[in-house]
Amino acid sequence: MPRGQKPKPLSLRIAEGDRSGIGVHKLDDLAARVPKASRGIPDPPSHVKGLAREQWLIWREELELMGIDYSADAVVLEGACVNYARAIQMDHLIELDGELIEEDLRDRVTSQVIGTRLRKHPAVAISNACWKQVHMFCSELGLSIVSRTRLAVDSETSRGATDKLMALLVSPPIEKHRDPESGEMIIKDPSADPPVN
Repeated sequence: MPRGQKPKPLSLRIAEGDRSGIGVHKLDDLAARVPKASRGIPDPPSHVKGLAREQWLIWREELELMGIDYSADAVVLEGACVNYARAIQMDHLIELDGELIEEDLRDRVTSQVIGTRLRKHPAVAISNACWKQVHMFCSELGLSIVSRTRLAVDSETSRGATDKLMALLVSPPIEKHRDPESGEMIIKDPSADPPVN
């Protein structure tokens, strides 16, 4: 499989317009053929315990608030939570033991200890690998900063906010000035004036 930039979500390609020259109607046809998953992430599985379970509940709530909580993503969420808990566990172990540990040097013939050397704690590699996995899973779920900017969540609340913003942008500017006598700020909203016939 070729490596490179991740493909853009179809909803983002539609929002940008037909930049690749595929054809607007072909993009709409692709969007109509995208399978729809059922909404709602279930409760955490019984084997997900402790910190991983707590993180499951936190991230599930975030996904619900963003409107991207699909039951098909439960396995991805499980991977993120388990790796998050393991990374935290390894970080605590590193905190206790330090990043470097002493290792005995032994004579090859007599197996007697002839000295010690410092080496990297094995938990450092495990922690790094787990954090990479957490980053990957969160990116897939839309829980990272960059992935949220790629997502184009289509909800009524975002449309309402967009409509309000557009109405504000096309409305005449609000006039502000100070009353010379009292020194109070006077704000005049032109949209509040009755239309002149």
